[in-house]
Parts: sequence; C-alpha cells; structure tokens
Amino acid sequence: MDQQINQPEPTAVSEPVSRRAVLRAATVSAAAVGAAGMFAAPAAAAPAAQSHGRRRVPVDRISIQLYTLRDQLAADLPGTLDALRRIGYRRVEHAGFVGRTAAQFRAALDEAGLRATSGHTGIPQPFDAATWEQALADANVVGCKKIVHPYFGRDASGQAIRDPNVYRALARDLNKAGRMAERAGLDFGYHNHQLEFVPLTDGSTGFDILTGQTDPRLVHFELDLYWTWRGAHDPVDVIRANRGRIRQVHVKDLDVEGGFADLGDGLIDFGRIFAHEREAGIEEYIVERDDAGTPPRSPADALDTARVGFDYLASLRY
Repeated sequence: MDQQINQPEPTAVSEPVSRRAVLRAATVSAAAVGAAGMFAAPAAAAPAAQSHGRRRVPVDRISIQLYTLRDQLAADLPGTLDALRRIGYRRVEHAGFVGRTAAQFRAALDEAGLRATSGHTGIPQPFDAATWEQALADANVVGCKKIVHPYFGRDASGQAIRDPNVYRALARDLNKAGRMAERAGLDFGYHNHQLEFVPLTDGSTGFDILTGQTDPRLVHFELDLYWTWRGAHDPVDVIRANRGRIRQVHVKDLDVEGGFADLGDGLIDFGRIFAHEREAGIEEYIVERDDAGTPPRSPADALDTARVGFDYLASLRY
C-alpha cells in the first residue's frame, strides 16, 4: 500500500471543537493520576467525517480484541465466534482462552473459520523463564504470530508508577521475553495505556524508557489510540518518534467526556493516524471497546460494537 509521509496536519482553525474536546478528555486522565504538567500539546484531531482519500484499511488486516466480547464469549463461545465470522472478521486477538485449554480454544476458532493471529499474555513478574516458555508454547498451539504484554503502570497501592527504575527493570524483562519469543517464532509486543505517559520523578515517562531501552528487533509496540490520547499524546507524534515499531494498533474511539465510544461515534480522526501506517509499520488494526459488555451496557452490545467497528474500518478512506 502506498504511503504519504509527513502529511500536513489539520489546522486548529478547521477543527477547534474536536481539539478542545480531545484535550478536555485527556485532562480527565491527568486529573485522575494527579499528573499536572503531563500534557505534550498534541496536534489536533478531526472528526472521522473529515477523512477522505483513496487509501483504505486492508480488510484482511482488521482484527478484534476478544476482551471486547468477554461476557458473550463466556456465555456462548462457539456462537460468538461464529457471529464475528459472519460480521466479516477473519482474525482475532485473544485475551485468554475462555476457560479452555489452548488446544480447545484453537479448535473453537478453527470451527468458526477464525485465526488468533495475536494474543495478550502478560510476562511473569518477577520474570520466570519456564512460565514464559509455557505461554509461548500455548501461543503457538493457538496459532498466534504475535504475543503482546497487555498492561503495566500501577504500583502495589494502585497508584501510577513514578519511579524510572521500575520501568528500566521492565524494559530488561521485555527484552528477555522478546528474545525467547523470537526463538519460539513469535513477534513480541507491548500494549500501552495512559499510565506510561505519566511524568516520572526524573522528568521522563515510562513510554520514553520502554521505547528507548527495549531492543527494536525484539520488542514492538501495540499502540492503543484511545489510551494514547488519554495520556495527552498525539498518536501521530508517537509514530514519528518510533518509526517502524508500531506494528499493531488498538482502534478505540473516545467520547467528549473521556469515555469509550464505538468507532466513528467519537472524536478521534483515525484516517489522519492511518495516513502514517507505513511510517509506523502497522500490520494489524484491532477493534476494541473496554466497556462493550459492562453495565449499563449489555453483553449483547459487544456484538454491535464489533459490527460497527468492522464496518467503519472497512469503509474508511483516507
């Protein structure tokens, strides 16, 4: 797919509402972690309706994070997987095996005509090679090509980590995990939330440390576009600073209050971000909504989220 690098950014004049709204939503996150001064003056984001062009997301690279459908999967694994296949998905990213063994989960995917090309599995903390070896073996049974560490950033008391040494230690463990994954024939990645963008005591951020101290040959990044904005960072700026390392993106929309929205109903201009897909190295576009089945939403709403997300990405032009 051709790529336009360094595409001109939208101006504040053409989109003042969306820029203010995104920054306001990010402020909610800053206040929640007490991170005054965490803002990095993100570039403006525009409504998706303003995205036009000839490029499109390849349908065979659209995936969905199954955490989105966790309640539905627990209630009816084969029926939910079949529904995803009928929507149009061919690949998924797992978040555990829904009470099954890796082999049983793979069989359910095969029956539905789906592939789990990626999976969320946390590296052991403290790092344990034998435990990680088993996780890699399970990933290969399921058929994954990528395995991703899904979450980090809070200390034992639930507060945002501010000690840079903790992130440095994590970076070392990520390199170990990535080296072992490479030997197992898997690509290893790290998935961010907003906490990695909180200023540390030395003025850096956890994201700075993780991108700077992990080996690009061993660790790529799965950039969550929602949580990046909630961390008051523009995904385009993150891509430009980490060319070739953003191999996966979680495509998740943000409403005016800082909450979740189905794709196209929120504030994020995904076309503007995807215009940098080649610069980023994006290989998978993964639909997700964290609260898709959580009250006041019902478990069945998760399938609506899945359908809206697939149709949005399949029809997007930029």
